[in-house]
Amino acid sequence: MRITRLLLSASAAGLALGATPVFAQDSAADGASEEEAIIVTARRQNERLQDVPASVAVLSAATLQNTGAKNADDFAQLTPGVTIVTGTAEAGDTQINIRGINGARDAESSVALVVDGILKTNTAQLNQVQGTLRQVEILKGPQGALYGRNAAAGAIVLQTLKPKDVAEGGARVSYANENTWDASAYASLPLGEGAGMVLSGGFQRTDGFFRNIFLGNSKTVDDKEAYNLDGRLVFKLGEDTEFDVKLRWAEFHGASLPFNASFHLPNFAAVNPKFYEDVDAHEFRFYNNIRATNDQTSFDASIKVEHSFDSMKLVAWALFSDIKQDLVADGTSADFARYISAALPSGGATVASCFASTAANTGYPVNQPGGIGAIPVPFIFAPANGSTFGPYSPTTCDGIQYQLRNQKDISAEVRLVSTGDGPLSWQLGAYYLNIDRQTGVSLGGDTGSGVVKNLYNGPSSVNPTSLLLADQFDTNVYAAFGSLEFKPNDQFKAGLALRYDVEDRASNSLVPTATDPFTGGPINPGQAFGPLTPKSASFKQLQPKITLSWTPTSDLNVYANWGIGFKSGGFNNQGSSALINANFNNGVTPGTINANVRINDQYRKEKSSAFEAGVKGTLFDNRITFDLAGYYTRISDMQFFEFFVGSFGLLRVVSNIDTVDVKGAEINLTAKVVDGFKLFGSFNVTDSEIKKNSSRTYTVGNKSPYTADWTLNVGGEIKVPVNDSLRITGRADYRLTGPTWFHTVQNQERPTLFSGLLPISALALPGVVGNARYDVAQRDTFGVFNARLGLETDNYHLVVFAENLFDKKYIAEAIPAIEFGGSFISPGGRRLIGVEAGVKF
Repeated sequence: MRITRLLLSASAAGLALGATPVFAQDSAADGASEEEAIIVTARRQNERLQDVPASVAVLSAATLQNTGAKNADDFAQLTPGVTIVTGTAEAGDTQINIRGINGARDAESSVALVVDGILKTNTAQLNQVQGTLRQVEILKGPQGALYGRNAAAGAIVLQTLKPKDVAEGGARVSYANENTWDASAYASLPLGEGAGMVLSGGFQRTDGFFRNIFLGNSKTVDDKEAYNLDGRLVFKLGEDTEFDVKLRWAEFHGASLPFNASFHLPNFAAVNPKFYEDVDAHEFRFYNNIRATNDQTSFDASIKVEHSFDSMKLVAWALFSDIKQDLVADGTSADFARYISAALPSGGATVASCFASTAANTGYPVNQPGGIGAIPVPFIFAPANGSTFGPYSPTTCDGIQYQLRNQKDISAEVRLVSTGDGPLSWQLGAYYLNIDRQTGVSLGGDTGSGVVKNLYNGPSSVNPTSLLLADQFDTNVYAAFGSLEFKPNDQFKAGLALRYDVEDRASNSLVPTATDPFTGGPINPGQAFGPLTPKSASFKQLQPKITLSWTPTSDLNVYANWGIGFKSGGFNNQGSSALINANFNNGVTPGTINANVRINDQYRKEKSSAFEAGVKGTLFDNRITFDLAGYYTRISDMQFFEFFVGSFGLLRVVSNIDTVDVKGAEINLTAKVVDGFKLFGSFNVTDSEIKKNSSRTYTVGNKSPYTADWTLNVGGEIKVPVNDSLRITGRADYRLTGPTWFHTVQNQERPTLFSGLLPISALALPGVVGNARYDVAQRDTFGVFNARLGLETDNYHLVVFAENLFDKKYIAEAIPAIEFGGSFISPGGRRLIGVEAGVKF
């Protein structure tokens, strides 16, 4: 659901804000001169952006207002070399790719989120609105040595409004097509000397762009409604001690899994070309009989204290986070005939429902090449009157899936920071985190009597559970870190940072001993090979970071840095490996194939070694600014999300790609043509290659998944005074995102379940006819044009905006299910045109 940025980000997608002080100056803070230096905390200390020896993108409060950017989706679109997939499955599902390193779904994030100095550790928080933003910094490359856990690809550092000694506040509301509303408000109030508070809240809703045609064109495909409340209390105890207390609550209610299937079976194309479909050419239609829902509640509470000594400062904080989320949706496919076996009396109600729903919908126009015949038997076994449903069908034959992810985090950090003016500065600290996470994927029969939101429902229930993968994951993280920086003169500085992490992880299956009422086997296929027993492992890594910087003048910085990134290994749901081997690596039993895919119940830690060198500066009295950087990264055991479907149901797992090399370059330019008129642009190119992949050995030489070959941003901004108080403002942005593969299998042909079934089917065709070719699973280059035009004063603004003005049709994500023979694809955001009004005081 790419609707999280529908309103206030009308000019977000094209702004080139990456890795350059030009763009930071372009986004000077409220009330600040454009020529004033932008101060950032990119290395846990205050310094000029121009002096930071790394690529850093900065969005100030003014830029956030001018673009409407408010979450990670918006920030990524503003930054070269950064792409994002978010909300395609559920609201908490966010994968950020920075320079070829992607956050694998169901694993830990590769990008750290730091809000007001506090590290947040749940991936569901990445794309949430985090209070009243005043500055955003996006750091590229390994940042673990400075920012901590899960910063292998980079970090997003947010600063929210801090109370001042005078009252201030503001509100804005916008409305656009598809009944899309967005409203937010904040108030900052002084509470006496050295104390103040900030209260803020937001509301977003939309009917979404798509409708469920089976459920009467209901607005239930990509709709949403979300709320958030944030509170911040800051007070001092004496001159040297400051406390910062924050509370946050949020809710999300909307749809989930807005996917269609796209088949990639070239040998079937002679019968129907839609059997071999380019993912970019797919026309989206939704008709599932189950109302797909997604519910999420979030609560955060934190406290931070800073105490100043004579030559150093103590910073300590603690955080509690509790996020609960689940989703309900149709099953992925009825074509595997799981729920049509009349031989099992315990499944009788579901069998009867499946046959009845097929008969009632015979001839229903499902997406091509699908077709609903008189009976739910797969067409390859009943060519005359069988069916090809595809996933999420208008019948009950695909069952119901329920997914759950609940996580509680308790974390704390203590840090000592030097505050002297000498040539040597330092930091030293320790960190602890406890994660209590419960996840589950359940697939059950659909009797047509509604949904029971439990991971396990007995055989006599309205949703008898057929497959269950559920585990309790417990994690304890311990870390120690420190850094030194030496600056012998104004032109040269060198820094060394070190962090050592230990992650102790344990997994315990939550699956009961029960029988699948449809197949007669265990409810978890792994139980057929023995009991599911508790597992534990420890993952450790030293993360150094070295930086060098030479500034011959205040307008030029030549820099280089190198660092190690780390992301802990972990556990898939127990039974995953046995399920894959039984269903895809058999190759002997009739109807099976040898897919040569390796999945383990325990996946390995990810480690990366990254080098960057660049130069940035300004010319002609800051009228032209530039930034040029090159980078090379080697990723070992890159974590990657894999999705499997078959007669067993569905399975989500994390695998490892042994070695991936990434190299690339970025250039950023901006020009202040005349006062009030600016042009800017950026270009990133990333070349990646899989060097070794024991999970799928035949993918060596392919590109890193989820990595765009290149990104291009161009745009301009005007601000023209009408009189002393009124100004005309305008902005136009165009973002091009280059070709992107979403899987390690790319220009290759692979056997599928059809390859195994065809020889024993009524068609009696050779297995090779069922092979899939995935050259059509790449997302092609697409561009999005955004524009804003309005009037503003110091206290009010009124803006007309357009997002995706030319209504470019593109896909947000394609998730190939290699052994299924196709991809699950979701649509990107379509055109939004609306109006926004705001006030501040």
